[in-house]
Amino acid sequence: MTAVSPTNLDTRALDILHRVWGYGAFRGVQADIVRTVAAGGNALVLMPTGGGKSLCYQVPSLLRDGTGIVVSPLIALMKDQVDALRENGVRAAYLNSTLSLPEVREVEEALLAGELDLLYVAPERLLLPRTLDLLERAPVALFAIDEAHCVSQWGHDFRPEYGQLGVLPERFPHLPRVALTATADDRTRADILNVLHLHGAPQFVSSFDRPNIQYRVANKEAPKSQLLDFIRGEHAGDAGIVYCLSRKSVEDTARWLTAQGVEAVPYHAGLSPRERNTAQERFLNEEGLVVAATVAFGMGIDKPNVRFVAHLDLPKSMEGYYQETGRAGRDGLPSTAWMVYGLADVVNVRRMLAQSDAPEEVKRVEAGKLDALLTYCETAACRRQVLLAYFGEELREPCGNCDTCLNPPRVHDATREAQMALSAVIRTGNRFGAAHVTDVLLGRETERVLALGHHQLPTFGVGAGHDEKFWRGILRQLTSLGHLTAGEHHGLSATGRARPLLKGEAEFRVREDSLLPRETVKRRERTSRASGAVAEADRGLFEALRAWRLGRAKELAVPPYVIFSDATLKGIAETRPGSHAALGLVSGVGQRKLTDYGDEVLQVVRDQGGEPRAGAPLTDAQRGTAANLAVLNVLRAGRAASASPAPGGPGAPLLSVSVPEPARQEAVTEALRALRQELCRETGHSPFVVLPNATLAALAERQPRTLEELRGLPGMGEKRIEAYGRRVVEAVSAALGG
Repeated sequence: MTAVSPTNLDTRALDILHRVWGYGAFRGVQADIVRTVAAGGNALVLMPTGGGKSLCYQVPSLLRDGTGIVVSPLIALMKDQVDALRENGVRAAYLNSTLSLPEVREVEEALLAGELDLLYVAPERLLLPRTLDLLERAPVALFAIDEAHCVSQWGHDFRPEYGQLGVLPERFPHLPRVALTATADDRTRADILNVLHLHGAPQFVSSFDRPNIQYRVANKEAPKSQLLDFIRGEHAGDAGIVYCLSRKSVEDTARWLTAQGVEAVPYHAGLSPRERNTAQERFLNEEGLVVAATVAFGMGIDKPNVRFVAHLDLPKSMEGYYQETGRAGRDGLPSTAWMVYGLADVVNVRRMLAQSDAPEEVKRVEAGKLDALLTYCETAACRRQVLLAYFGEELREPCGNCDTCLNPPRVHDATREAQMALSAVIRTGNRFGAAHVTDVLLGRETERVLALGHHQLPTFGVGAGHDEKFWRGILRQLTSLGHLTAGEHHGLSATGRARPLLKGEAEFRVREDSLLPRETVKRRERTSRASGAVAEADRGLFEALRAWRLGRAKELAVPPYVIFSDATLKGIAETRPGSHAALGLVSGVGQRKLTDYGDEVLQVVRDQGGEPRAGAPLTDAQRGTAANLAVLNVLRAGRAASASPAPGGPGAPLLSVSVPEPARQEAVTEALRALRQELCRETGHSPFVVLPNATLAALAERQPRTLEELRGLPGMGEKRIEAYGRRVVEAVSAALGG
């Protein structure tokens, strides 16, 4: 790649960002990452799910010569990622086992010919000698390793194939490598740097905060009924994911929700590939579907309008919890991370960890991660502060958008009660479960208590002043905090950590888990709905746009969000644009989508009686977009062959551009489409490889008559000009009458 100045690189990057994706500015550290990688540098990127990781390698791939190679762990999701890029006019493809041999050869030929901007490859495919040899012969721009935490045995989703990716720096030492993940502790980060030879590379760590997600944790009482109340009360008709620990629980939950009128499908590794693919396709392509799943579902899910993620069982670590909850609200709109858990969850996860075949050092690390998650669950402080602190980030003030901030729990000294519970566990022999210990504390003369003689113990009945729910909570918190542990058959026993408590040398303070009064719950739900994604005045138009999007998506056989995200539809509903120029200012409306869908969207706005809100103030995002558009249009004008003064003189608006007469532009478009079909037949390439729609649209607008005028147009690189340039200008000239 020819060296370019940082200023020129930034200008080109902004141009691509707006033209392809319709965004007016980069977010956070995105611009720094793009600049580093596009200039040929390596990078490690830690950015939360929904934080825009993909742009950090997609934009540099378009800036650099050659094809960006993206290592992605799930082949089932590659098609959706590629479909989304193609909708934006990017020449993207994938190589995996779902392709037939002729399809594989077509992609390989396009790669060797330099006709792809991005190529997605599964690690198993990448590591084949044939693929590595192919890449050595192809013009490669960079390597992006997505979900990079998979390289580490300390990560929450270790994959052996990722551990072999050290072959990339060995065979391609001069190509930039960017590793990206949403979660990585210090050990995992060190492994990523070591395996991928990224020592000395800059590390870009974005804030882990997802302020649009509301975090909530409740005691598990009747979990499916609690889940149903949550969905009906706050997320009726929304897409969501419900995580369960076992396959049986997944299937039971999906079946039960469907019977209650909430359409849901199961997903777990025990289903056939066809069943899993069907569930995933429905989730991606339908609105309002709920997936009940094990952790086998979710990595790489790009669906931006998942409005809630629910956990019916305790995850195994904070990293896993953060990764899973991060699949909610990728579009930045209000979403919920909801979880219920109880003593049985704590016992099960601790037992699974103790019985695993992992080395003792790994067990100690995993136990520490579980302790951190349990601390998060039991905290009376702001959950977001606890969550961010685990990842080394400080949130100075409570967030105001988690359950403990919205409804602060009461905390009291329960040292005496903790001593009672511990004494009951020890005196009954450190081998009975929570139910039996609770019976002893409450003084219940059950058949088992009497048979064992436990009614004669000093601790029998000492806790009669509290109810069963209270003692279950005390036992859960003692187990969560490590004062009790559970054996193979759920029997509780005291640990060494309990000794200071029993001696009165330590204090045990707990949060009260009493139920909120019903009117408080209702008030919270109303507040949650009132602060939702779309204002009531805009909801009619928003729903009409969603209906149009769903119909269009079915026609094109792509997920609805590939056309426009909910956030973009919300922007359209709020601003109610009356022209292509106004629609182009909405975040998420790029040049390709404006060309493909602009007329239809404007018609939906008109059909709903949408009057453009000319007097409404622009949001910060819209102001930023407008400013960047102004700059980009001036830059484009400066690059044009003709440098004639802008119409209207110095006082003319920066956004005013000369638009060809519609009839002439349509004639050129039709001529170019006919030429593209002819070239496809001659070359055997797909249309997006010959002339992407975005390139076709730019040609129709600028109407070049010479090869020189083709240079600088989107998608018209030297190879494409050499291959098709003469025939393109001939087609344009013929359409314009000479």
